[in-house]
Amino acid sequence: ARQFHEAEGVDDWRVLFRGAHAHFRTGNFVTGLALVNAIGSLAEAANHHPDVDLRYTGVTVRLISHDVGDLSERDLRLAQQISAAARELGIPADPSAVQFVQFAVDVAGPAVRPFWEAVLGYRAEGDEVLADPYGRNPPVWFQPMSEARTGRNRVHVDISVPHDVAEARIAAAVAA
Repeated sequence: ARQFHEAEGVDDWRVLFRGAHAHFRTGNFVTGLALVNAIGSLAEAANHHPDVDLRYTGVTVRLISHDVGDLSERDLRLAQQISAAARELGIPADPSAVQFVQFAVDVAGPAVRPFWEAVLGYRAEGDEVLADPYGRNPPVWFQPMSEARTGRNRVHVDISVPHDVAEARIAAAVAA
């Protein structure tokens, strides 16, 4: 994460759980589609394909090298190119608009995972994560426990937000 953020041309991006994330405020669907088309061309040229979410008012992009399960130089280069394409189209980024949410289940063993896999229709990603095969909903992380806990929740929500909005988000939560 540190190396990624220290690189040139990635001010639009924030490294959160599961990759580098950016949100671009397009203001309308047609402008968003132009950005998605530019991203598609860049991704094809690089043979490196991001997750892209097009909505009426913006485009959210997540980069991660699925073959290594982490960020790589390919992600850095593509992030730089996507940001440059957005600037050329006059589309501003809003780094404060990104976040990553996952549900975590404390488990003493693997017995409960097949239940959640079946109920949610998710697929396994390694030994500890179930993911929506369509990428629309939050993943479920099965946090291994060495011994049973009492007096604590066994399910919780993990929320990863940009470092530069974390304190404000916590203050708002405490105030609420």
